[in-house]
Amino acid sequence: MDQRREPILNVPGVVVAVLLVLGLLHAVREYVLSDATDATLVWSLAFVPARYDSTLLTEGVYPGGSGAEIWTFFTYALLHADWTHFGFNAVSLLAFGSPVARRFGVMRFLAFLAVTVAAGALAYLVMHAGERSPMVGISAGISGMMGAAARFAFEPGGSLDMWHRNREDADFVPAAPLLAALRNSRVVTFVGVWFGLNLLFGLGSLSLPGTAGQAVAWEAHVGGFFAGLLLFSAFDPPPRVFPPDDSMFLPGDSTIH
Repeated sequence: MDQRREPILNVPGVVVAVLLVLGLLHAVREYVLSDATDATLVWSLAFVPARYDSTLLTEGVYPGGSGAEIWTFFTYALLHADWTHFGFNAVSLLAFGSPVARRFGVMRFLAFLAVTVAAGALAYLVMHAGERSPMVGISAGISGMMGAAARFAFEPGGSLDMWHRNREDADFVPAAPLLAALRNSRVVTFVGVWFGLNLLFGLGSLSLPGTAGQAVAWEAHVGGFFAGLLLFSAFDPPPRVFPPDDSMFLPGDSTIH
């Protein structure tokens, strides 16, 4: 009997741990902290482009001081607007973070998540210099996972290869070089749909759950996605070697065709 678990049920522990941290932090904010303390926490951890414009600031305007100019490139991803916002991002991270985590392992996955989150903050800073409103949410990191998945999930035998589903090694197929991936019609369609949705976010035609009445930081999504797509190879571990499929052998044959 085949004892392998279906990939959808085999959520990597590191993804579960990230979600637990995000959920626990939001629960503490929601049910434990006073409004004043929560506000201090948000302004200490959220990404605020105005921090980097000395003409807009006086000393002590935002908590955290100069240190927050560094850590908020990452810590804004720990915060969410409400439970709906958290839930939407949790489902998205489960879907797109799990195959990347299985492929990368714990340390590579966490480093990759941090880099794509920071890339999202940088893109937002470039497009919103001087903006005083805080940006929160892990969407840029999730977008990075989408960009990374596009490099291997559509390859033959990959988890999004409709002809070879539920393979045990689906998340470990050799990744396509960037230019080759961008010639794959399925990858192009995926990227096109993704950018189309983010264009609608930018135009205000769509909003994410939990962000009603709030602007969606689509620039951060784009920054994270490009970082994931372009930097994937720097994090991708050496390809695994799997024994050949038995169906590739015929009785009496001595070579693989």
